[in-house]
Amino acid sequence: MAPYELKELKTQLQERLDKGFIRPSSSPWGCPALFVEKKDQGGKRLCVDYRPLNAVTVKNKYPLPHIDILFDQLGGATVFSKIDLRSGYHQIKVREEDIPKTAFSTRYGLYEYLVMSFGLTNAPAFFMYLMNSVFMNELDKFVVVFIDDILVYSKNEKEHEEHLRIVLSRLREHKLYAKFSKCAFWLKEVAFLGHILSAKGVAVDPSKVGDVLNWKQPQTVTEIRSFLGLAGYYRRFIKDFSKIAKPMTALTQKNAKFAWSSKCEEAFGTLKTLLTSAPVLAQPDITKPFDVYCDASGSGLGCVLMQEGRVIAYASCQLRKHEVNYPTHDLELLAVVYALKKWRHYLLGNTCHIYTDHKSLKYIFTQPELNMRQRRWLELIKDYDLEVHYHPGKANVVADALSRKAHCNFIEARPTVRVLCCEIGDIEMPTALEAELYNLVLEPTIKDQIIAAQKQDKGMSHIRDEINDKKKACFKLDEEGVLWFKNRLVVPKDMELRKKILDEAHTSMFTLHPGSNKMYQDLKQKFWWTRMKREIAKYVSECDVCQRVKADHLKPAGMLQPLAVPAWKWEDIHMDFIVGLPRTQKGYDSIWVIIDRFTKSAHFIPVKTTYRAKQYAELYISRIVSLHGVPLTITSDRGSLFLSRFWEQLQTALGTNLIHSSAYHPQTSGLVERVNQILEDMLRACALTYSTKWDECLPLAKFAYNNSYQKSLEMAPFEALYGRWCRTPLNWSEPGERVTFGPDLVTQAEEQVKFIHDNLKRAQSRQKSYSDKRRRPLVFEKDDHVYLRVSPMKGVHRFGVKGKLAPRYVGPFKITEQCGPVAYRLELPPHLAAVHDVFHVSQLKKCLRVPEEVIDTSQIQIQPDLTYEEKPIKILDRKQRSTRRRTINFYKVQWSNHSEEEATWEQEEFLRTKYLGFLPSTSD
Repeated sequence: MAPYELKELKTQLQERLDKGFIRPSSSPWGCPALFVEKKDQGGKRLCVDYRPLNAVTVKNKYPLPHIDILFDQLGGATVFSKIDLRSGYHQIKVREEDIPKTAFSTRYGLYEYLVMSFGLTNAPAFFMYLMNSVFMNELDKFVVVFIDDILVYSKNEKEHEEHLRIVLSRLREHKLYAKFSKCAFWLKEVAFLGHILSAKGVAVDPSKVGDVLNWKQPQTVTEIRSFLGLAGYYRRFIKDFSKIAKPMTALTQKNAKFAWSSKCEEAFGTLKTLLTSAPVLAQPDITKPFDVYCDASGSGLGCVLMQEGRVIAYASCQLRKHEVNYPTHDLELLAVVYALKKWRHYLLGNTCHIYTDHKSLKYIFTQPELNMRQRRWLELIKDYDLEVHYHPGKANVVADALSRKAHCNFIEARPTVRVLCCEIGDIEMPTALEAELYNLVLEPTIKDQIIAAQKQDKGMSHIRDEINDKKKACFKLDEEGVLWFKNRLVVPKDMELRKKILDEAHTSMFTLHPGSNKMYQDLKQKFWWTRMKREIAKYVSECDVCQRVKADHLKPAGMLQPLAVPAWKWEDIHMDFIVGLPRTQKGYDSIWVIIDRFTKSAHFIPVKTTYRAKQYAELYISRIVSLHGVPLTITSDRGSLFLSRFWEQLQTALGTNLIHSSAYHPQTSGLVERVNQILEDMLRACALTYSTKWDECLPLAKFAYNNSYQKSLEMAPFEALYGRWCRTPLNWSEPGERVTFGPDLVTQAEEQVKFIHDNLKRAQSRQKSYSDKRRRPLVFEKDDHVYLRVSPMKGVHRFGVKGKLAPRYVGPFKITEQCGPVAYRLELPPHLAAVHDVFHVSQLKKCLRVPEEVIDTSQIQIQPDLTYEEKPIKILDRKQRSTRRRTINFYKVQWSNHSEEEATWEQEEFLRTKYLGFLPSTSD
């Protein structure tokens, strides 16, 4: 591997080790590791070449579903949600005895997978078996599953709400986790498995075939197979696919000489055109009859399945060598048989009408003499409830039906004048308005404005005078006297005109804010001026919309600033809460986590979210102060408890200094965040292993944590706190009779504190060195303007895509003060008064140019934790749902910043608990 690949290899190996996906191995097995390019995201993906292992693996023959059959279940669906599992394979553990078989060798040693890896031959089949088992009761009702892709479909939004609840509960029940960034909910149109699904039917995904138009002419048999493989995936959308592709298919046959002919070129161009303008296929309704149009020729068979005038699917195939010799009658009958076999799952048990242009097939059931082949086919045909109809070739029923639907069933690859003219022609307008259209005057096009500006620009005349100079060989004049640089139109030094070009290329509805490089590549095809690339880069970097909505692809800003190492035990503590836990019988639903920064020892106290500051104060005195004394400092986030006046007055009275993290930057309390994660994992393991409630496991989790080895201390927290190991069933080495007295005890304690202090210093240094490699310094000056990052994803999940489209940044705001090496105070507007005005540099982005018109953010309703919150504003309807035990009230609610069409049904209990005072009291 190249040096940069070795660096990437080390990084990805460490990530997998940290996540527990792999471990070092001493297995006798070993397959090579390699990198493959990521198609969508860029970068490289670490893969393992398991071909030697797969060759000796007993294959799992569990079937994968046919994609066309999956889509047949969607008839009548109007609402869709798509769920994509997060690294689905990695959510499945490998059996302990099979782990050594997954070993792979790298430059840095041998490793083995603890979870199912990509590349194993039985991985797709087993994962498909798992998903089918999880959703067995929901399949073919409202769920479609293909490996780790889950599609939920419903006929209306009310059903969809219940369907989503069932699916998500299934995932939670089986501990399968989805990746939210790849999920989409409450959609009218969804991209799934290379297709676009909607209430209209199934269409080709334009993003999957968009590159087909630029596909170069195949030069080898392999390239032909590659193109036909892509085209064949969508063959159900292309009428007479096999007939069209026959010249190309002939080149892939054994011993065939590769000779690209004009027929191949015609077939290649036709398939590209048809792929990029494929029709929307309707979903079948098995309760209604089907129409099948069949045709046969010397080159192949073609069939069309329709229902009520809409196309459901196309099918075609080429004739085999012996079938070419069939008489016309048999070929036409073969086309019928082929259609019946191809669409057996639609036609068997349903009424179908067969249309053929061979009149004698109408009498196939009454013919007295049939050959053996015809008799065999007739036995198959008799299983179907069908009628054969004759239509002459000139009637062209299929083509006529398709042409009638073309204007609404086809996805055009690009807009055309013909479509525009047809749509304008269908508009009915008053005669007076129609007369006014003739008087409309169009503004000059960009090209006309550039040509006019060239004539007025004095610099252009200088270039025209020297056009014959060899130094100006790149410039030329056309017949109309227009100046060109090679084949690009020269734009004069007219800043207003250049800005108009840049605005059109960047902010119009046809471009939608591309990046500077893409914008330059687009513009340089047609235009040229000096320093063009530099001006485009400056224009894009100063675009207010781009700065608000585009994600940063840079390293996080702000170098790590470790807190000072405490001098003694329990002088500096951290606090945080773990919330959202299942409510126990005692009413606990949260954990108060309190950690000493020096010894890493911790207390985990079960609490209730209904506790007030006074109750927390009593717990603090009885559980912490009584054992360890009053700390000098308490570091916490900006939670409501830690900012309450009672809590601040209590700590002031005790002489404790309160330190709060900067707004929306939990990394300030990184220690407690990490302990929270460890504690949650312990409770999960305890609940899974011993089937107990989490509050019953909490004392054991506290004991296990405080007696586990800490790398930064090089000892356990218990030993760091008390100077000795804790006695456990496995630790009997601590003598019970030995006691240390007097000066020896003091000396031992001082040496241990110094040892811990030095270890923490070294650990902080290592952490800072490691962290700063993945960060970048960013410094602002006073009076600079910056954008502030917000979290639009939180609090608006119910609205699906809407939440994702909220801006990433608000502002710009003025910096009034630097509060530390990586923190700044901002001048916030009055409607953001509830937000703390000091922010970590990672939450800020420099504003390169203060916009003249600042977008009003007062309607965004940003919360103190920099999230959006949707609130109910109006009750539109009410209904009741009765169960055996009780009656549940539901309210149809309109939410802030959303229309009535986006209203949702919510339970009365949820609204009264979450939004106090919104519903009228029961006594009213």
